[in-house]
Amino acid sequence: MVDFMVTNQWEVFITFEIISFVSLLLFGVVRYILNRKSASILFLLLFVFLLIFEAILALLIYRETGEISTFQIVITVFVVYACTFGIFDFMKLDRWMRGKIGKWRGVELLTSKDRTLMAKQKDPKYVARKNHNSAIIHLIIFALFQVAFWFHGTGGDIALMLDYLKDLSWIGTENYMETPYANETIFGIAMVWGIVFIVDFLYSLSYTFFPSKS
Repeated sequence: MVDFMVTNQWEVFITFEIISFVSLLLFGVVRYILNRKSASILFLLLFVFLLIFEAILALLIYRETGEISTFQIVITVFVVYACTFGIFDFMKLDRWMRGKIGKWRGVELLTSKDRTLMAKQKDPKYVARKNHNSAIIHLIIFALFQVAFWFHGTGGDIALMLDYLKDLSWIGTENYMETPYANETIFGIAMVWGIVFIVDFLYSLSYTFFPSKS
């Protein structure tokens, strides 16, 4: 079974992602069309189970290969997203489904609070402020973890950390021994997180400079 997972890791991951997405849609169908709230929870549990299984799959493959690969990094990004920003995106999807299904059924599934929030999300200034705050929070968390990673990797040598900060040529290396990180795992996580952080930070701040795009 483990050999099959290692050999077909991408196929398994993509299959799980498709099933996860379908389970969220079925959650809305069962809850708001069939009006079976208790049964709909099963699809949320299925989504959570698949998320946990993906994390376990990444660990199993790491134990088999002993290396950090693109596959493990991608799963890490997906799992972290699902546990953070994914929660808010699911809430938006839930409101969208209630709005569409409620209109189709001719019933009111949205609360006044939902409509107020949806109206705010169409306000460019509100969206810009929300994304600005999100970017700052991400910056603080990212910086704190980087400091912790560096402190661990350099043994708390402040002078050595400053040297790494002054000369960033090590960023392009594939050898963690040339970096301020303690091992290959932390180095891989830090590098992928750095890329995700830069993209997310610039995207979030773009709403501040170009609020009309929202």
